[in-house]
Amino acid sequence: MPQRPVALFAMTAENVPRIFPPDVMARLRDAVDIDPTVVAEDFADPRVREVLAATEILVTGWGCPAVDEAVLDAAPKLRAILHSAGSVKGFTTPAVWERGITVSSAAAANALPVAEYTLAMILLAGKDILVSRERLRTERVHPGWEIVPGIGNHGRRVGIIGASRIGRRLIELLHPFDLRPSLTDPYVDEAGAAALGVPLLPLDDLLRTSDIVTVHAPDTPETHHLIGRRELALMPDGSVLVNTARGALVDHDALVDELRAGRLSAILDVTDPEPLPADSPLLDLPNAFITPHLAGSQGNEVARLGLAVTEEAERLGAGQPLAHAIDGDVLERTA
Repeated sequence: MPQRPVALFAMTAENVPRIFPPDVMARLRDAVDIDPTVVAEDFADPRVREVLAATEILVTGWGCPAVDEAVLDAAPKLRAILHSAGSVKGFTTPAVWERGITVSSAAAANALPVAEYTLAMILLAGKDILVSRERLRTERVHPGWEIVPGIGNHGRRVGIIGASRIGRRLIELLHPFDLRPSLTDPYVDEAGAAALGVPLLPLDDLLRTSDIVTVHAPDTPETHHLIGRRELALMPDGSVLVNTARGALVDHDALVDELRAGRLSAILDVTDPEPLPADSPLLDLPNAFITPHLAGSQGNEVARLGLAVTEEAERLGAGQPLAHAIDGDVLERTA
């Protein structure tokens, strides 16, 4: 039996049993030689340094300290980083890519619950559930059993900003419904959009023609306030903005003005800043539905991240290519 590669956890210690429950941990330990009691919250820890010298695989997660040149010098055998969360931007440094370390992320697994959350919110928004519930709570008057005009999901137009992993999964989830999705993404051409089964539109046209706009673009300097005052003004009266990407993609001051005017509604799982200050008007406006960044993996969903890493470790052991390897050259435009 071939010797298992030596691996080391690098994340906040409390996350290890959450991401790797007993069944997943047992499978991981069949694939690699890893001690769950040694977790690198600080690479300077003497016990960690001892293991690091023999480490071939870093199993990283939320709270992983920076993997810089000093860490790589202390880990001469390191050949792969398997990340049990989404973005690796927070802890990887240029030295990781310069030294040819293979990096894999569970971002695809983490995209699933975000896409599911977004789908749920789109369907609820189409039925005006969120605003109608708030109105009923405030006025305590049932509107009666008449057909309510202007709501429903039959042919509702859904504009998707960004063909990220989440955006692509959302498109898949939308297909069984009687909705009309469209996409905008500067890195997707007409053929790529056709392969996804959606029309490709310029951003302005998507905003003008969508009843619900959902944001799935990465947070980069180029996308800061991607949805600003001008863009919000393009959205039709009564339309809904959904953001599960990053708060900085939306100009909150401009959004508050539109919400106060009653022209738009918003569903935000991410904000800028995060968390919002207690006096933020977004927390009080009846047409703003705010959740505390919970669209991503939560509760029993985080085990899916550990399983994704375990499967990558098994591929490494079998000499197979990784399924979710990251290309450092395009890292800045992934989400």
